[in-house]
Amino acid sequence: MPLVYQHNINEATRMGVWRITEPESFFLEKVPIKKDVTHPHKRLQHLAGRYLLPYLFEGFPLHEIQIADTRKPFLEDEQYHFSISHCADYAAAIVSVTDRVGIDIELVKPAIEKVKHKFTTADELAFLNGEYRSFLHQFGLEKKIEQEFLTLIWSAKETMFKWYGEGQMDFRRHMQLNGAVHFSDDEQITLPFLFTKNQMRFLNVQARMFGEFVLAWLHT
Repeated sequence: MPLVYQHNINEATRMGVWRITEPESFFLEKVPIKKDVTHPHKRLQHLAGRYLLPYLFEGFPLHEIQIADTRKPFLEDEQYHFSISHCADYAAAIVSVTDRVGIDIELVKPAIEKVKHKFTTADELAFLNGEYRSFLHQFGLEKKIEQEFLTLIWSAKETMFKWYGEGQMDFRRHMQLNGAVHFSDDEQITLPFLFTKNQMRFLNVQARMFGEFVLAWLHT
């Protein structure tokens, strides 16, 4: 079974990551497919992400999923709040019966350095070149520091974008790192953000590194 990570955050909120090794027929036994998803690998990603939802909460009504104008999937009665992400051969999902949620999984790639100006602030880059670099130096992890940090910030902001769910956000102006990133002994990372789209809120995005992948999530 290719469930590579599962985290039951609390009684009401669960998340998981699935490594896609199965053929489409495996998922189609339980997951309805949208007719407009035609690319073979994107179909597999789509199916695996939705397959995770009832895997996390057995009674999840897949057939009732609707798509908002912002492309956010939702249930009309909000029996469950959920978010799905996929990248390469992985799909991730988070489901909650009480909290609004967001999740994102990203592959660390050199190309992110070329677009960092689109989503990072001067303070976030200063943190990369200061405290973050000093922390990772202790463990000899400087080789891909910038790419990993930028992917971590991007994934955290994508997570907040999905959590918000109403689109039209400026990743530099509406979501800004607001303090030091915390690394716990169990390898979980906490990123404190100030969120200012239509409201002001302090949000702690959680994240983990899985080899070349970053996983970030939020529930509140």
